[in-house]
Amino acid sequence: MFKELDPILHAQLRLAIMSILMNVAEAEFTYIKEKTGATAGNLSVQIDKLKQVEYLTVTKSFKNNYPLTVCKITPKGRTAFEKYVKDLKSYLKV
Repeated sequence: MFKELDPILHAQLRLAIMSILMNVAEAEFTYIKEKTGATAGNLSVQIDKLKQVEYLTVTKSFKNNYPLTVCKITPKGRTAFEKYVKDLKSYLKV
């Protein structure tokens, strides 16, 4: 039987964001933007969706008078990502 995939993580850009954050302690918005090739507006919307479901924390501050947004995966987000990967692998075993 196929397991239902997490619709939050199933979106390509949100999955890319989570994949990046699984491998680092935290990442700046500009780093994620560079790695994903997303527009600032779209990336901002997708990060907000991940934040709303508590998969990420977002810290906003300033660095040298410029806005600095830092994203960090939460334990809930890490668990959801690991489950998503496990469920996706089950599709390959059919």
